[in-house]
Amino acid sequence: METFFASCPRGLEQLLLEDLRVAGARDLRPIFGGVHFLADWPVCYRANLYSRIATRILWRVALAPYGNEEDIYRLALDTPWPKWFVSEQTLRVDVNAIKSSLKSLEFVTLRIKDAICDRFRRETGKRPSVDTRQPDLRVYGFISKDECTLYLDTSGAPLYQRGFRQKTVDAPLKENLAAGILRLSGWQPGVALLDPMCGSGTFLLEAAQIALGVAPGARRPFAFEQLRHFDRAVWQRLLEAARAGEAAATDAGIFGSDLSPVAVRAALANLDRAGLLPLVTLNTGDLLEIKAPAEHGVMVSNPPYGERVSDHDQLAQFYPLLGSALKRRFAGWNCYLISADTRLPKMVRLTPSRKIPLFNGALECRLYEFRMVAGSNRGSTANSSILDSSCS
Repeated sequence: METFFASCPRGLEQLLLEDLRVAGARDLRPIFGGVHFLADWPVCYRANLYSRIATRILWRVALAPYGNEEDIYRLALDTPWPKWFVSEQTLRVDVNAIKSSLKSLEFVTLRIKDAICDRFRRETGKRPSVDTRQPDLRVYGFISKDECTLYLDTSGAPLYQRGFRQKTVDAPLKENLAAGILRLSGWQPGVALLDPMCGSGTFLLEAAQIALGVAPGARRPFAFEQLRHFDRAVWQRLLEAARAGEAAATDAGIFGSDLSPVAVRAALANLDRAGLLPLVTLNTGDLLEIKAPAEHGVMVSNPPYGERVSDHDQLAQFYPLLGSALKRRFAGWNCYLISADTRLPKMVRLTPSRKIPLFNGALECRLYEFRMVAGSNRGSTANSSILDSSCS
């Protein structure tokens, strides 16, 4: 059993733990921003292939206390890098630290890189080259107050890069955060889903993959394929099983719209590239005017807020109209809005039934749940009424 760490958007740790448990991981220990776990290599492959929540899966290759930069250099020098990859492959080194007294992470990064190259020279007479843009392998150093951990990345490009989305618009959500929001909403295939401010279609792409049973990593490469001990036969069996489990693309009751024709065209292009266009109905339309596409369903959206739109007066006008539109047009729907703007519930004049802390990158947000009661002009929570437009 090897030791791994899977990272994820902060706030989604329990969902990541569920993914890893399903993949077969052992001794799961969640922390802020990820989960430590034990696994054999087929489980590592499976977690990379199937987890919709993970950002990266890192393999721990060294751990030791340190006092200064030279201790970290010695730790990296003593690590048998040539056992795992060859000098012809390129690498990149990244270092993060929490509560470390070391003055320069750039210098620590350089010393780790020097140690890896020195170990290769000592054993093979050659050294790997550095490629900061598209390396074959990535080495991560994590420095705490008194310990240094070295990892080899098994993922390569971040796992939220499914290999589908090519066109983007302003402020897109990462795919794993969108997948987490869909899970938190309780949406399941067969239930109508709408993103009325779809942008380049991240929620729609994730939902369509889920509806078809498409493994998020089934159409992209991974860094573990570059390791010397990579078991290609095991990986091929996992990949073939994942692709065999996919359903045919048909209408799945997934709907998207956006006020911007440019955004709708981007979403159309991304869905078409992914072969998912038959599952989704897309239109250009204003959230304040469109009608619910079904009697009941789930709405998910990433509305504009202060970090994304600088005109606060414009937002102050938009939010009350948004609340009114939800009450008038989406009775019977559960609506989920992610926002860094803590004024949102008060401004839309609706009381959320849940407020879930999440991070969109470094930006602290909340996922607000609004349950809109059918047959009423007011929203409701499970046990209390939503404030109507006359309340503050």
